[in-house]
Amino acid sequence: MKPRHGHISENCRPISEVLSLIGDKWTSLIIERLNEQPLRFNALKRRVDGISQKVLTSSLRALERDGFLERIEHPTVPPSVEYRLTAFGHELAQPLSALKQFALANAGRMEAARAAYDARNSSGESSDRRPQPIQPATMV
Repeated sequence: MKPRHGHISENCRPISEVLSLIGDKWTSLIIERLNEQPLRFNALKRRVDGISQKVLTSSLRALERDGFLERIEHPTVPPSVEYRLTAFGHELAQPLSALKQFALANAGRMEAARAAYDARNSSGESSDRRPQPIQPATMV
């Protein structure tokens, strides 16, 4: 039977899930910060500029659920919680770092390509149009 949405292999779903995960700016920043060192919640919040407590909590729970980080409770008064990447999380941090380096090294090339494209195709469409986030594919 041919897949309905043009998906050729069963690999589509896991790839889409990882792309969706790393496409979220907060998740990428959290992984980057925790790759440097384990951090307590408030220290992590300070190191991820602009993230709300609610979004940080939600992102940490999702990363813990997926096995990328662990939550360590220290029996102190008051209670102390630390977050650190698992070996699996450190594995993910490597390609994320490479992708970050690629983006930083090639940002000028992308902007030049966009400007050239916009100059050739000036149809009134905004040149500031950004690509939409990748949505996980629906599997049949």
